[in-house]
Amino acid sequence: MNANEISFENLPKAVAFLSHQIEELKTIVKNKDTIEINNKKNPISIDQACTIIKKAKPTVYTLVRKRQIPHYKNGKKLYFYEDELLDWIAQGKRKTIQEIDEIAHKTEKRFK
Repeated sequence: MNANEISFENLPKAVAFLSHQIEELKTIVKNKDTIEINNKKNPISIDQACTIIKKAKPTVYTLVRKRQIPHYKNGKKLYFYEDELLDWIAQGKRKTIQEIDEIAHKTEKRFK
């Protein structure tokens, strides 16, 4: 359907055409997200891990030695997974005052 063909009589067809195009775009976007998620399951090197978590190499080695960061070791080689590193970073989230107040309020209600 061409933009020049749109008239009042063709309006329902144009809307149906646009709706179909939107559904196709949704499918493409969903497939792209799935591909990106699957790519995060590839092992990465320590240099790439340093870039992702924005820490120096000696700091990452210290975190590995203390077993504070998710990692894999095969022989003398260290491996990481990007999604695990991002989850590890997310675990360090500090609650806001509002979140703490909500938890306290819920706990207070439970004991009344």
